[in-house]
Amino acid sequence: QVQLVESGGGVVPAGGSLTLSCIASGTIQSVSLMSWYRQVPGKQHALVARIPPGGDPNYGDFGKGRFIISRDDAKRTVYLRMNNLEPDDTAEYYCNAWIRRKGGLKSREYWGQGTQVTVSS
Repeated sequence: QVQLVESGGGVVPAGGSLTLSCIASGTIQSVSLMSWYRQVPGKQHALVARIPPGGDPNYGDFGKGRFIISRDDAKRTVYLRMNNLEPDDTAEYYCNAWIRRKGGLKSREYWGQGTQVTVSS
């Protein structure tokens, strides 16, 4: 079984910072692309940022210049450092990763359960 578990969400005033973490656990052979998405009620998931193993990160429009994604492959963990937060950043943030299980032939997509970020004005 494979799980993605996020942490680090909470309530922060506008202009503040938060760091989200997501750990992949289970019978894992390899982890490839790791991403953060966010969702507000009534809307679809929106890409925040993604990072391939050993590659350059890629950011959605609203995260550029304010958010930093990073990963620690030894810990199978992806981070999202969010700076200068705005009330419009309020959303449920989800970790996403493509993971190949031990004994598996292909990677498949996994999602975490989400962590709420609320930015107060």
